[in-house]
Amino acid sequence: MWYLLIFQRFRQLLQPRRRLAIFEACLIGLVSALAAVLLKSGVGLLGAWRVQTSLLLPAWFVLPSIGLAFGFLAGWLVERVAPETSGSGIPQVKAVLARIPIALDLRVALVKLVGGILALGSGLALGREGPTVQVSAALASQLSRWFPTSPEHRRQLIAAGAGAGLAAAFNTPIAGVLFVVEELLQDFSEFTLGTAILASFIGAVVSRILGGRSLDLNLALTASKTDFFVQDIPFYLVLGVVAGLMGALFNRGIIASLTFYRRSLRFGLPARVALAGFVSGIIIALLPLAFRDNTGLREILITGEASWSIAAIAFFSQFILTLVAYGSGVPGGLFAPALTLGAALGYLVGMGEHSLLVPFGIATGLPITYALAGMGAFFTAVARVPMTGIVIVFEMTTDFNLVLPLMIGSVTSYLVAEKLAPGSLYDKLLAWNGITIEKAAPAGGIMTNLTAKDVMQQQVETLDTEMPLDEVMQAFARSHHRGFPVVEENKLVGIVTQSDLLNIRDRNLANDTPLGEIMTAAPVTVTPIHTLSNVLYLLDRYQISRLPVVDGRKLIGIITRADIIRAEADHLNCDDRTPKLRPQPSYIVYQTRSPSTGRGRLLVPVANPETAAILLQMAAAIARDRHYEIECVQVMLVSRHSSPSETQVRTAKSRRLLRNAEVLAKKWQIPLHTQIRVTHDVAQAILETINEEHIDLILMGWKGNTSTPGRIFGNVVDTIIRQASCEVVLVKLGRTTHTPLLTPNSPQAKRPATANTTQHSFNRWLVPMAGGPNSRMAIKLLPALVTLGNEPQIRLTQVFKPSELKPDMTVLEHGIRQLMGRRKLSSTVVALPVQADSVAEGVIKLVKTEGYDVVVLGASREGLLQQAIQGNIPEAIANGVESTVILVRGAINN
Repeated sequence: MWYLLIFQRFRQLLQPRRRLAIFEACLIGLVSALAAVLLKSGVGLLGAWRVQTSLLLPAWFVLPSIGLAFGFLAGWLVERVAPETSGSGIPQVKAVLARIPIALDLRVALVKLVGGILALGSGLALGREGPTVQVSAALASQLSRWFPTSPEHRRQLIAAGAGAGLAAAFNTPIAGVLFVVEELLQDFSEFTLGTAILASFIGAVVSRILGGRSLDLNLALTASKTDFFVQDIPFYLVLGVVAGLMGALFNRGIIASLTFYRRSLRFGLPARVALAGFVSGIIIALLPLAFRDNTGLREILITGEASWSIAAIAFFSQFILTLVAYGSGVPGGLFAPALTLGAALGYLVGMGEHSLLVPFGIATGLPITYALAGMGAFFTAVARVPMTGIVIVFEMTTDFNLVLPLMIGSVTSYLVAEKLAPGSLYDKLLAWNGITIEKAAPAGGIMTNLTAKDVMQQQVETLDTEMPLDEVMQAFARSHHRGFPVVEENKLVGIVTQSDLLNIRDRNLANDTPLGEIMTAAPVTVTPIHTLSNVLYLLDRYQISRLPVVDGRKLIGIITRADIIRAEADHLNCDDRTPKLRPQPSYIVYQTRSPSTGRGRLLVPVANPETAAILLQMAAAIARDRHYEIECVQVMLVSRHSSPSETQVRTAKSRRLLRNAEVLAKKWQIPLHTQIRVTHDVAQAILETINEEHIDLILMGWKGNTSTPGRIFGNVVDTIIRQASCEVVLVKLGRTTHTPLLTPNSPQAKRPATANTTQHSFNRWLVPMAGGPNSRMAIKLLPALVTLGNEPQIRLTQVFKPSELKPDMTVLEHGIRQLMGRRKLSSTVVALPVQADSVAEGVIKLVKTEGYDVVVLGASREGLLQQAIQGNIPEAIANGVESTVILVRGAINN
């Protein structure tokens, strides 16, 4: 695009990095100010129209109606376009700065801007400062994508944008900088301070020029009315204590409100925000006229024009209205409500001191001084940023008389609130959403935080000590690995690398020389708890590229230099393999149970009604052969922004599909259990089912290919095939025929035919073999699966390279003996080798020339599956043939 070329030219002109940072900070400050002014103007215009309309028409009708309508629009926009904009926005920015992958871009900025105008202008008692921070941070994030440098540079620009947003919203540049270093980034480096100061300064100046003061304070009037006496100190201490108590209560109320909306009012976000707008409108309609404008209410409190009753009503009503509004998920902030609550609380304390001391002729500070000190104290108790709380009020008033009252009240409230409810409200909001921000890492970063267990490859292809030299050479030829661990009775005894093979070239060893004679015995290893720094040291110390990870002598994984580099790259790109999002467990919303009469359990996840029946018939064939019960699960996905246990879902279609499965199982006389699980992640829900129901075998559909980068079979299947401890059978259904499909009752007389509709054919079976546990499992499954066909024929085959003149038939002969030993097998079985340059090529050619209906892929040695993970042979076969492809993986012994 043409604008990208312009950006590249700009970037070239703005080198070096410091010059680019200055330009970016200036640009961030400018756009943040424009966004702040636009949000302020939009909220002001809509709010003025709302107040004016409530004066012309009955307020009891106008205010709830406007809150309902505009609240619904704001909620709909957030839910449909950018769910990340729900709430204040500051927790999301803090999470992004902690390298948690949450969207923060131009889309987020626009939705937050429009949603904030609609929600706040409709009368919901929240502030625009939090949204301004998120909008500005999102714009800075988008700018960092247009001028890419490094992930760390991007973080600092986002922090500068957040500071500029706060500075523009309150016209407080110093407070913007302090908020960045005290709450968001906690970084006092020169670069962070420089960009934050410049962006905040420009944001505040431009905002002041374009939009005026955020709270419309009369500075001269304020300065002339504030005072401070020594006898006021105990009352400022009381103010701090009360602000700390109420601030801690306010924070707990916010969490309780969110929990109530989610658990008790299980509506969508538009309905929740609309309800909050409606309730807020009713409450405001019952209050005095001044309460219809939040900005006007704050002005009354800090100019000393309010009575004690107005201040008391302001505190309690604003407290309730804020909880009602924020819990709904409305895009609004807590800064302004905290300041209003603090002003009301301080005003009440000031009037209390006046009524106590004035009758005794003792001079007292004016309530306005307490109101302003209360703003800083309550803000500090809520956000736990005392420096920012002090400075933000001082900058808004520029009144030095307030410095000591602000310090006394803010520090006291901070200590009290932290004692009662430790931690920032923003951290609690993130934790409530399942996001935990860890403390700053030590100097070593992930090299000292991550361990070998976090990064290692758990699926390891190993070789046996008795393996002959020629097979070892073939293993290296087929693999991209440059070394293999050597095991004996599941214990690590050595390692063999390409260097070992090169070193024996001149020894003229026979092809049948066992691997145990050429391997490197007693290799260097690491334990699962070794940090990456330790691993990297050993790799460098011994000049090797991989290290086995052992628990005692048991091999549990392997770690390479590439794994460490990948972990570092993921960390820098905010894509850590160990996410900080705590996964919430799946939740069962529907379940049926049958009598538990089987010897084991077979799990069938069903999703597609068109393939569910055939998968269930295959499962029934296996279950009948093994005397298993069938567990049928339907998984329903919900948004990661909602809890699976608290989200309403419609299960009618899923229950209909499961009832069809129950009908089929009853016909086959096989125990079948069903369940519907609600989850954030399909693979996680399936793994939980496997563990909870003690599944022995899982049979699931497979597309045969995936377009997901870095995946072999697809997101869900990859996870299942790597982590499920039970046996795994993947089925890619192939071409269809008009041959009637028979039920899995083995005797022909007991097989009632289905209607003569389009069905899959299961008559001609091809089983490539190369030995190994997964091949044996495939053989064990065949007697059950071939009952799906009518007079089935089975061919066992082994692929040999054209250079091999006399193929070894041992594996095929063993497979025939194993099959013919099954008394229930009534199929024709032949075993013939085939020559081809690769396994995939040989199998595809056989299928196309001889018309096989089903290909069952077992494994070669550690498995054809391992070759699949390296070369993806099953995907090549599945894409190259129209037949059904079944991929088998044996159980993993933990």
